[in-house]
Amino acid sequence: MTDFIREGRLFRVTGFLPSHRQLFLTSEATLVDRTTTRVEVSIGHVELMFLKPFYENGLHIRRASAAEFGVLSERHGIPAEDAAYTWMLERDGDSFVVSSHPNWREAEYELMGERESLYDGPWPPEFPAESGNVG
Repeated sequence: MTDFIREGRLFRVTGFLPSHRQLFLTSEATLVDRTTTRVEVSIGHVELMFLKPFYENGLHIRRASAAEFGVLSERHGIPAEDAAYTWMLERDGDSFVVSSHPNWREAEYELMGERESLYDGPWPPEFPAESGNVG
């Protein structure tokens, strides 16, 4: 299983499209955390989410463990068949999403030019960028 780990960066919830059930989290390049890349996470087919508006210490997106899922299932009425689709957003936090596999994109901010989002426009872009899926 592949986790998504970008610790030590500020991430924020930048959007939710109810019609597509799609959640977006973004980390900008900042002098405060000495980063030069923009990182965007897209999570589709969201059924349930428990979020913070900001993740000051970064993200660690991973599938919920059996013990974590047991607690979440009991607390929120999540059916057992959703265990494989329950994603924790922090290493030791309570934030989670029940959804399809999250995916991410990352590129040097300076190379993006006029492009406002890595999810806008063609992929792959004309500049170097990385991407992947969780799970």
